[in-house]
Amino acid sequence: MALPQTIEWRKNSLVLLDQRTLPEEVRFFFCTTADDVAQAIETMVVRGAPAIGIAAAYGMVLEAPRGKEAVRAASKRLARTRPTAVNLFWALERMEKVAEVSEPSRLFEELLREAREIFAEDLECCRSMGRWGASLLPPEGNVITHCNAGALATAGHGTALGVIRSAREEGKKIHVYADETRPVLQGARLTLWELQEDSVPVTLITDGMGAFLMARKKIAAVIVGADRITSRGDVANKIGTYSLALAARYHGVPFYVAAPRSTFDFSLTRGEDIPIEERSPEEVRSFRGTRFCREHSSVWNPAFDVTPPELVSAIITERGIARAPYEESLRVLLKDPR
Repeated sequence: MALPQTIEWRKNSLVLLDQRTLPEEVRFFFCTTADDVAQAIETMVVRGAPAIGIAAAYGMVLEAPRGKEAVRAASKRLARTRPTAVNLFWALERMEKVAEVSEPSRLFEELLREAREIFAEDLECCRSMGRWGASLLPPEGNVITHCNAGALATAGHGTALGVIRSAREEGKKIHVYADETRPVLQGARLTLWELQEDSVPVTLITDGMGAFLMARKKIAAVIVGADRITSRGDVANKIGTYSLALAARYHGVPFYVAAPRSTFDFSLTRGEDIPIEERSPEEVRSFRGTRFCREHSSVWNPAFDVTPPELVSAIITERGIARAPYEESLRVLLKDPR
């Protein structure tokens, strides 16, 4: 069965696959204003760093008929939605540059063209990353992934899951262990469903099982996506990634990160400087109306953690595979202008 399209421009509106209702129900969220898109990003109708950036680009298109001031206001509103995923700010900056030089009569047309280009570029990046990353996997083996870095988080194919898809397209027999990914369960709800729909062998595990799984099973690799990567290779990704990286290092399992150029923030050199979003405590206290603890229990809920570069075996990009020292290899591979 073909996966539904995560992001689609349809009749001058943006249609988003509502990922809050998966896997029980396939439902769509229709956006006619930038504020609709902002709310969709904030409430995780759409999630995943590349997909957030694409959705935000189309959000600016929605305001183009109201003129440049409306487009500028849209950019500011969208920039306040999710602070960690740098793809969001990368996409908004691209759209702002196009808006600045566009004639008023061509504003909508030019912004729509740029948003479509961002979408198409992301899809090609994912396929290219998949080809590069597949070369790192053995002909047969088990891999662990965390959160959802698949077609649902991108324009299609995926980053970490794109590597797995490409490896299987090459005939490699890859089995996936998917972390559930507390507290919003992106692994259990989204990664499991996405791989099952693609007939990829997958087994669900809880977030705390990864280290023991590495000790008991033959694991070929851990593969994750990213929301922001610094110039020296610090990787911000869904909370729980750092723990997996530590376990992988102890057990001698390669830890790979797959991310497009838009995920890299060369203005930052230290992982400590990455802004980490903290989300509602209610995400931890309950899920879909079922409460797990007392209503006013104290909660700390960072959405992301940061894995230091010394725990990362390789970073897979659309232009090739980078290895430590990342400050040098990433700059050469991705042609950082500094």
